[in-house]
Amino acid sequence: MEFDCRKAGLEDAPLIQNLASRVFGPTYKDILSPNQLDYMFDMMYSLPSLHEQMTTLGHQYYIAYKEDEPCGYISVEREKENLFHLQKIYILPSFQGTGLGRFLMEKAFEHVRSASHGIPCTLELNVNRYNKALDFYLHMGFKIARSGDFPIGNGYFMNDYIMSLDIN
Repeated sequence: MEFDCRKAGLEDAPLIQNLASRVFGPTYKDILSPNQLDYMFDMMYSLPSLHEQMTTLGHQYYIAYKEDEPCGYISVEREKENLFHLQKIYILPSFQGTGLGRFLMEKAFEHVRSASHGIPCTLELNVNRYNKALDFYLHMGFKIARSGDFPIGNGYFMNDYIMSLDIN
């Protein structure tokens, strides 16, 4: 399959929210409670949160398309001069297993190389320890750097691995 990708702007926040509403539940329904799912979705995908991510926090979103159909997205944040964080990578269930994950990950690598002007950097990501995407990240070359239980409010925790990949 061939995919296209474009940088997202503030005007794309409703589209990102819509895509997330179709991906988030299926991704985490077997890992998190319904109440935690609702809490995390509101925390990360309310329109005010998306606007803050894009403006104040510096998350750069990219939206992937197959023909004219939006089918996934990523966001990357620069944390330090030589450290970036892949904040999100989500693919509609009907497009999982089509190569779109690799396509979006390559877009993240390209973003890091461009933003760092070719200086070697590290790209990190958090993944729930029980998320089946863990195998995908390992396949893409990421290594488990550490793990932790990170409080996110309301008594909830993200039980994650932090994975890293050096990008040259």
